[in-house]
Amino acid sequence: MDRKQVFSVCGMCTVRCPAAVDVVDGRVTGIFGNPFAAGIKGALCARGAAGPGLLYDDERPQTPLIRVGQRGEGKWRAVFWDEALDYVADKLRDIRAKHGPEALLLSDRGGPFMDLTRAFVRGFGSPNYCNHDTACARNVQHASLSIFGCGRKELVLDLKNARHVVLQSRNILESINVKEVNDLLDARDAGCKLTVIDIRANVPAAKADHFFLLRPGTDYAFNLAVINVIIEEKLYDRKFVREWVKDFDQLKEFVAPYTPEFAEKETGASASALRTFVRQFAKAAPSVIWHPGWMTARYSDSFHVCRTAYIINALMGAIGAKGGLPLACKAGDVGKKGLKQLQELFPKPEAKRADGAGWAEGCTHFDPGPGLVNLAFNAIATDQPYPVRAYIAHRHDPLMAFPDPTSVKRLWDKLELFVAVTFTWSDTAWNADVVLPMSTYLERESILASKGGLKPQFFLRNRAVQPRFDTRADWEIYAGLAKRLGIEALAPLAVDTIEELWERQLEGTGVSIADFAAKGFVELADKPLYKPLSFKTPSGKIELFSEKLDRDQVPSLPPYVSPAHPPKGLFRITFGRCGLHTQGHTVNNPLLFELMPENVLWLNKTRAKALGIEHMDLVEVASPKGEGGQLRAYVTEFIHPEAVFMVHGFGHTLPVESRAKGRGVSDNELMPDGINSWDKGGGGICMQEHFVSVRRVEA
Repeated sequence: MDRKQVFSVCGMCTVRCPAAVDVVDGRVTGIFGNPFAAGIKGALCARGAAGPGLLYDDERPQTPLIRVGQRGEGKWRAVFWDEALDYVADKLRDIRAKHGPEALLLSDRGGPFMDLTRAFVRGFGSPNYCNHDTACARNVQHASLSIFGCGRKELVLDLKNARHVVLQSRNILESINVKEVNDLLDARDAGCKLTVIDIRANVPAAKADHFFLLRPGTDYAFNLAVINVIIEEKLYDRKFVREWVKDFDQLKEFVAPYTPEFAEKETGASASALRTFVRQFAKAAPSVIWHPGWMTARYSDSFHVCRTAYIINALMGAIGAKGGLPLACKAGDVGKKGLKQLQELFPKPEAKRADGAGWAEGCTHFDPGPGLVNLAFNAIATDQPYPVRAYIAHRHDPLMAFPDPTSVKRLWDKLELFVAVTFTWSDTAWNADVVLPMSTYLERESILASKGGLKPQFFLRNRAVQPRFDTRADWEIYAGLAKRLGIEALAPLAVDTIEELWERQLEGTGVSIADFAAKGFVELADKPLYKPLSFKTPSGKIELFSEKLDRDQVPSLPPYVSPAHPPKGLFRITFGRCGLHTQGHTVNNPLLFELMPENVLWLNKTRAKALGIEHMDLVEVASPKGEGGQLRAYVTEFIHPEAVFMVHGFGHTLPVESRAKGRGVSDNELMPDGINSWDKGGGGICMQEHFVSVRRVEA
């Protein structure tokens, strides 16, 4: 019997928790958290444990496919890799000759391994790398940049040492980062308080000391009232504010009208309860964390909800503090050299980004790194600022991630080449011209990646088993294209082995690939480092009012605008995650499907009674344009009466997904024209600004 344990990185969601894989005679027999990784405690979430379900699922792409029917018709020709890569390379070469290298767009799910895809796009000569983040955390990213001059990941959430944590737009116990969950629970055991702010009682709310059930879309009013109390009662850290916070007097003047009594009328949260909570929160400072949010593509003012969350942390002196939001350390902060970025092997493309991020009017304040993929889709349709004719969706399903997939598909009509690189079927792959099947994370190695934090590290994903089908690792796919395209600049990616890329990445670091054998990662520091404060803003301080935002006529702190109440008889559609599924790509997983085969519609008990709906009745939910579907009603008093809620990712229609097909309802189908509703401050899509009807389905 051949038994071994392989260090890997989980690929069941974008968190990428460190994992250890047990393999017996070439078959995966178990997946666990890496026992050497701090905070993991040898555990993974349910999704991570279901990795074998993905690996041994026969209902995933098994060989390269070239479309022979109309897009979305599901007619394919199975081919070998040489033909598939030749086909894609020929098309890309032709498009590059006709329209220039900037005619290529690639979007992915982001994460620690995106240096590979960014390198390929840059080597091709295009500036148009994007990721999924306008449907997730762009508002948080741009909020952090506008206040601190650095991205959201350059601030650590020191949950393990926190004394009071506030979760707003962050369902930490269902949208799971294993280390964050364990750190928060350890902190709770040590006496840390927990406050949850949401439109429904989620799992964290059940464990909270304070729970505020807000009217949907009123978080900004709540946060302004919190700042009002902090300033009026002088609960802020005066020394920290004096030394590090710019524009405090302007903030004080702005929040003066936004009292807890004002917030009570808007949000429904008791003014006295709000004051009591804020006083308790301030007593725990500076070891406090007001979570700025994760998936914040929700309301038209969600960007400002994120900004005010960061402002509250700053007023508490939590920025840089143990148990607060210390600055993340990188390799250079601990006297080491970081991994060599593959994208830096290629010259910066001459063309401007198609989405306008970083240069176009109204978009100069946007981070040009991953851009705004929804605006890149507009460029495909309009040919402005230039034609975009080739699109590679790498491990990304925009038709499930964005509102109104029918409208999104129309934006792609002018594409001459549409490629899906994927390890599962998706609506996006089903509408592609070519499907390049990527090996699952258990069947592939990845490029090396870095992780910043209090103890920065490099980490490695090893291949646990050989591919079951005719699939390839991502690096193999892009190396194959690089070899065929004949573009001299792409030569550094035209490798035969992953070791060639690893060696390039490790050049000058003093770390060898053998150093990863013991734990699967290499720590660059012996102990946590809380580094001194330093901000990349014009003033070198925390700036509450941003010059960058001013230049694009985006107010740093706009007056609060009360959100619309649902029209009579309608509800605001809201959505979120659960602990068993990752958006749409796990719904057909045989292990996870068995545990949760479909979603339900959370419906307020009083509203349900008025509609004659009882718990677990079959109901029909529909948008004003008639799109919708049927699912069971989960009747509860623990959701705001104006809202309904469903777990995102259901409502699959593909015949190749026999388990998921026809089960539950897709929330993004209920958001007509939603792709055009986006936050001009933060860039996030406004996906909870839509209303739906609900009716009982007669037996």
